[in-house]
Amino acid sequence: MTSTFPNISISTERLVLRPLDEDDVSALAEMMNDEQVAAWTHVPQPFSEDGARTWITDHAPTEREAGRGLDLAVTEFLTQRLVGVVQLTKTNWYIRATELSYIIAPWARGEGYASEAALATAQWLFTDQKFERIELRTAADNTASQQVAQKIGCISEGVLRNACIARVRTEDDTWSDVRTDFIVWSLLPEDIEGTGEQLTDSDGFTSYGDWN
Repeated sequence: MTSTFPNISISTERLVLRPLDEDDVSALAEMMNDEQVAAWTHVPQPFSEDGARTWITDHAPTEREAGRGLDLAVTEFLTQRLVGVVQLTKTNWYIRATELSYIIAPWARGEGYASEAALATAQWLFTDQKFERIELRTAADNTASQQVAQKIGCISEGVLRNACIARVRTEDDTWSDVRTDFIVWSLLPEDIEGTGEQLTDSDGFTSYGDWN
């Protein structure tokens, strides 16, 4: 039988991580059209509200029900504003391992939300779901995302050469693919022991796959 993640909410002092819902469509589309999101992820560009709605109503439920992963909206506890997304993909229930990705909206960067959300998700995976390994992949030049990985206790395991496609703006204001390396990080239950609850970082982006 295929295992699946539950429909859950995870709370921290400042954030609530919950399932995406249709009220998030507009903010999610705006977030995904940001220049840095376009550069460091595979999210389609431009990203429409129809694309956001498909992600929320079709892709996210399908991935969860199939046991492949989980998509969570990251919202501020006080304002309920959408400030990011955390995604679990490539989940292997036999070895209790999954890949974690995160995106923080341009209007919420510099607040430490990426590391706070990632750490809360990791703690939930290790304690409630009894997972044994979390993997992150960051583009070689994405130093902000690498700082997030380090702050939550991840260990760098090596480099996958030429394994990542990033995007850059061209002179005619279009996007062009450029090949770069992936840095592979892992997080085990013992790695987050003693990790502080309050973290400050330059919010970054891990690699988001082609969800559609």
